[in-house]
Amino acid sequence: MTTRNSGDETVLVVDDERDIADLYSTWLAEEYEVRTAYGPHEALEQTDEAVDIVFLDRQMPEMNGDEVLEALRERRIDCRVVMVTAVDPDFDIVEMPFDDYLTKPVMLDDLHGAAERMLDREDYDERMQEFFSLASKKATLEAEKDFVELQNSEEYERLESEVEDLRQEADRTVSDLGESEDFETLFQEFPGDA
Repeated sequence: MTTRNSGDETVLVVDDERDIADLYSTWLAEEYEVRTAYGPHEALEQTDEAVDIVFLDRQMPEMNGDEVLEALRERRIDCRVVMVTAVDPDFDIVEMPFDDYLTKPVMLDDLHGAAERMLDREDYDERMQEFFSLASKKATLEAEKDFVELQNSEEYERLESEVEDLRQEADRTVSDLGESEDFETLFQEFPGDA
């Protein structure tokens, strides 16, 4: 797997279980600058504009991950947030402003894969980031819920519709680019054989 990070990306790991937080931090420190918070208040104190990705535990005492996420979004800190939890996701995740969702137990490859996806998305415009966030929520629900539950959920139906609308918008953009001379010129600039 190729990594696109430059070594100066900052990741914040938030988990009230110190052993888990320390383990995730150790794994991520192989490739990133890592900060570790052992609770919600520490997480809010350590999150600033330098943080690129937050791995946020959803179940914490005093203030849960959902509330921390909301506080981060209210502060308009431009970072990607990956919810990490042992809680099976429910349809409430549709409205939550996170970028990805990992269900514990989380392994080294899961963390690194999520970090890479989040960094790759930094290059996308807001609409594409929204598309990938919604597609992640859709995939998470499809992995956890059965067909009947999905079909009976208004939240899932709305999510499915939003994902399809954004997919069509992206397809139109690519199609429009494909028809333009600028698109052809862009690819002519790349050498044919490396």
